[in-house]
Amino acid sequence: MSDPSTAVSAPAGEPDAQRRAVAKFLRRMMPLLVLMLLINNLDRTNIGFVQDELQADVGIGAAAYGLGAGLFFIGYALFEVPSNMMLERFGARVWLTRIMITWGVVIIAMCFIHNVTMFYVMRFLLGVAEAGFFPGAMLYMTQWLPDSARGRASAIFLGGSAAAGIITGPITGALLELHGTGGFAGWRWMFALEGTFSVLVGVAAGFFLVTRIQDARWLTEEEKDALGAAVAQDQEARARAPRTSRLRLIAHPQVALLTGAFFAMTLTGYAITFWLPSLIEEIGGLSSFQVGLLSAIPAVCSMIAMYSMSRFTDRAPDRRPFLAITLVVSATGTFLATLGSPWFGLAAITLAGVGSKCAATLFWPMAQSGLDLKIAAPGLALINSIGNLGGFVSPTLFGYLKDTTGSTNGGMYTLTAASLLAVIAARYIRGARPAETSPDAHRNAEGQPQRPVVS
Repeated sequence: MSDPSTAVSAPAGEPDAQRRAVAKFLRRMMPLLVLMLLINNLDRTNIGFVQDELQADVGIGAAAYGLGAGLFFIGYALFEVPSNMMLERFGARVWLTRIMITWGVVIIAMCFIHNVTMFYVMRFLLGVAEAGFFPGAMLYMTQWLPDSARGRASAIFLGGSAAAGIITGPITGALLELHGTGGFAGWRWMFALEGTFSVLVGVAAGFFLVTRIQDARWLTEEEKDALGAAVAQDQEARARAPRTSRLRLIAHPQVALLTGAFFAMTLTGYAITFWLPSLIEEIGGLSSFQVGLLSAIPAVCSMIAMYSMSRFTDRAPDRRPFLAITLVVSATGTFLATLGSPWFGLAAITLAGVGSKCAATLFWPMAQSGLDLKIAAPGLALINSIGNLGGFVSPTLFGYLKDTTGSTNGGMYTLTAASLLAVIAARYIRGARPAETSPDAHRNAEGQPQRPVVS
């Protein structure tokens, strides 16, 4: 595997000591953060592979499963901000470690589920335990890296999320093959082993994470001073930026359009995450491991499509037509999934996944450039927090429709309609700022954008 520190060339104009310090952070800390994010994604989505087992062993029907899968996001949303406040107080080494160990303990406890109520409680507690990990890790990078290096770090970090979509199915499927070993069901083994691994990695993180630049033994004094000065300068620039109340953003037209479009994408994304394994099982004659392998197909195709598309859309003067096309692709896939055989349904879901992931890839650069600078930071936070509630709505809706109608077709039609409505929203989203109000017009002395802070 290539060295993360050389994945993207460093910007010119940085002091040599600062460049060396950034490279050491990327090489020493980023692999651990990527591993933690990968496990984070695996532990929150592994529930999608045991729906039938939970129904058979615990009596959890489709509606209860969908509600329980979605309750994770309620706990996550409620405790995300308090968790970030605790991270600032206790430091990343203590708090990120606490988060990971706690969610690992909850995953282990899930192997003892014996009724619907306990299932609901455990999923909610998992959201509470995981709350703050992703934004906390991003905040950790702002404490260690100047703006000029944070894009590289973010790209490396988000690679863990993309990789999780590929490996979750095969790993979880392999663990389910332990069914009957020691007299325990495969799904209990899965929760126990994946939770134990999370706890072990969390404990290891406590030994390797370093909260403050000055505490890093692997940096020279010159490197500590150069990196600390660059980070402090960026923080000072952000402190001088204008503050905007979140409450005023709700009625802002661009924020509303962006939030609606992102909500539609998360509806499709989490529907695929939590219901794809059960759709694949309808093919029949497949082992748990084979179901896991097939469930990785949409993620593999999505990654290929995302990176292929980005090669030319990043140079496009207007991303809106491409966003509209990918949303139509997503809508087409979810509609076609209601037709034909299970194998045809897998191909259709793969098409929907490709459209949804490609849309998200186009969406965030548009959101960053389309919002006025004075509301960019709080606006993006609001879009992300409200949009991610699709993770609650989507599985809950699918579960209810499956129990009441015996089919997920109604859910697929809903996803199709949501994606098509997002196409309309995309027409009115700003594709980029005019030249006179572009980010280049608001840069600091180092050539980095001045970002507003959230009040």
